[in-house]
Amino acid sequence: MSTSTREERLGAGRYVEPAQSPADTTTTAHQLQTHDGASVSGILRTVPGATTVAFLMHPRSDFTHHILVPEFLSRGCAVWTQGTRTAGNDLTLIHEQALLDMAAGHKFLRECGFDEVISVGHSGGGALVAFYMRQAELPPAERLPDTPGGRPVPLGDAVMPMPDRAVFMAPHPGQGALLLSMIDPSVTDEDDPASVDPDLNPYDEANGFAEPPTSSTYSEEFVERYRLAQRARVQRIDDEAKRRVAASAAARKRFKESGDPADRRLSLSSGVITVHRTDADLRGVDLSIDPNDRPYGSVFGSRPDITDYGVIGFGRLTTPEAWLSTWSGISSRAGFLDNAAGVTVPTLFIELTGDQCLYPPQAQEMVEAIPGSVTHVRVPGRHFGAALSAGEPTGATLTGIEIGRWLE
Repeated sequence: MSTSTREERLGAGRYVEPAQSPADTTTTAHQLQTHDGASVSGILRTVPGATTVAFLMHPRSDFTHHILVPEFLSRGCAVWTQGTRTAGNDLTLIHEQALLDMAAGHKFLRECGFDEVISVGHSGGGALVAFYMRQAELPPAERLPDTPGGRPVPLGDAVMPMPDRAVFMAPHPGQGALLLSMIDPSVTDEDDPASVDPDLNPYDEANGFAEPPTSSTYSEEFVERYRLAQRARVQRIDDEAKRRVAASAAARKRFKESGDPADRRLSLSSGVITVHRTDADLRGVDLSIDPNDRPYGSVFGSRPDITDYGVIGFGRLTTPEAWLSTWSGISSRAGFLDNAAGVTVPTLFIELTGDQCLYPPQAQEMVEAIPGSVTHVRVPGRHFGAALSAGEPTGATLTGIEIGRWLE
């Protein structure tokens, strides 16, 4: 397939081939048990003499072959990549439970005897790392006792080792905060993925949209109205999620008193929330809003006006509990800024200049919210580590160089 053909695909630039790992890398697989009894698995790669280990984890994606794995290994660090209990399927992803998953990984690495653990957060992994560190540095009695939906989570009883350092590569502001900026507020019927309010349609020329790849031009009035409508849509979904959670809790309470199987069935019948059209961040098509070096389009591809209507997207299917914990930009507690106060260790913050999930004003705000010592660098590249243009070094390669300098 020619380069031009690859670039024309809707999802071009999303997947990046990692560099080769050192030939003397040793790889072992491990299964861990979390404090609350769930099973999680990970891969430990070591190189001779490694006393430092980098811990890569994401709340919903598989980081086994992450682009930074060989970058750390080639600089003498071991690498631990781990998934959550819901890896690859975030239908039931509860961020508070993901903290227990991450705690199991940190405990394992301490037991392995490494001198230093570096927690690495890329994309949504960044907010997860910050959320973990915020809860880990609190006295156990002050940790969150439950989820936004009210489900108990035993963070206060869990061993939660702190990392010694942290690296953030293109960390977006958190699953919920990201979706809040990407959700399409022109949806008028949550059961109809094609329903559109023309006054809020981001892909209507009457509102400032231009034929791709020409950058659109939205008025300040439209942008403000659009963002208020995005928040209003998330609030409506929140209200529905909370209604379903409350109904399930009421049925569960009745079952404890009655023992009636009908009540037990109702307690499990919260259903699944479907959220259509979540590829509609105005910055994807109007490059004048929060400008950086990003190409036209979104992390889902070069034509958000098309991919917005597809079946693939953030937060598409979730339980009510998972929506409130992970994807709600209003109810979720897992946002980066909400938890940056816990990042008290020496930190490397790498901003990719062509990012389509983290924009310069957000990056600066996130850096300023970290109380620990922060090294903030900007390197050319896209969100997933691809090069800005063909023939240039990848963002992953340039990130590896910055990591090497920082480790020294």
